[in-house]
Amino acid sequence: MQFPFSLLGVAHHLIKKTDTEPAIAVEPVEIKADMNSIKTEIQGLESAWAAADNARDANALLAFYSDDAVSLSNNAPMTKGKPAIQKEIEEGLAKKTKGETVSYNTIEVFGDENTVTEIGTAISKDASGKVIRTGKYMAIWEKRDGKFICIRDIYNNDAIVK
Repeated sequence: MQFPFSLLGVAHHLIKKTDTEPAIAVEPVEIKADMNSIKTEIQGLESAWAAADNARDANALLAFYSDDAVSLSNNAPMTKGKPAIQKEIEEGLAKKTKGETVSYNTIEVFGDENTVTEIGTAISKDASGKVIRTGKYMAIWEKRDGKFICIRDIYNNDAIVK
């Protein structure tokens, strides 16, 4: 909705009572994003991501990415766009062992209410619950149509757990 007047103009009119009285200086108020709330929201996305990964649901995983996303996976060429990312997801899911699960933990987020960079860790376990792989990642989330969607990510495995 557009208004035919500016809110700053209305504020100026309300503060300046007469043409002879000096106006009170009004400084713009910067509203900072609630990063704790955003971190909780991003962790919720990562938990849903893990659920889709553990269910071997390539389509659900692909839905987290924007059409123009770029992914920089461990020991693989850069992938650009959903078709390339879909192929990479499907190949990765095919390599997982039966019963293997993954969980993601959002360590830190920074940015604003529209673009957030996330730093996190991942733990993969075999069917018995033994940790078989750990790693770390960084994702850039952008709010589009009211929800965060991944536009860039990078993932690296740590040293192999023995």
